[in-house]
Amino acid sequence: QGHVAESGGGSVQAGGSVRLSCEASGDKYSTPYSRRTYMGWFRHAPGNEREAVAAIYLPSGGTLYSELVKGRFTISQDNAKNTVYLQMSSLKSEDTAMYYCAIGAGRWPATSKDDFTYWGQGTQVTVSA
Repeated sequence: QGHVAESGGGSVQAGGSVRLSCEASGDKYSTPYSRRTYMGWFRHAPGNEREAVAAIYLPSGGTLYSELVKGRFTISQDNAKNTVYLQMSSLKSEDTAMYYCAIGAGRWPATSKDDFTYWGQGTQVTVSA
């Protein structure tokens, strides 16, 4: 089993910043599965489909970003804490959504939600104009 848990959401004004954290745990994370592990952030706003935001390949630190957030968001990892972060800056009202962390392993780059196996419960980010 694998498990991820998000934290750090909240309300912020447009132009502000928020950092989300995602801690991974479980057998799937600590076994050979983890050698090709990647973690990602997705978001889901009412009326929209869940969309990929950013992902990171843990063995190399390679990253992917949605064009909508490139240059504003940064995904990073702290292997000692089994944690991935999403630093969100220059936030816009359209960034308002429930943000989900997910973990998977195998082919990289991983760009689809189907590439990810374990999901967190989500953390809400609300950006006010």
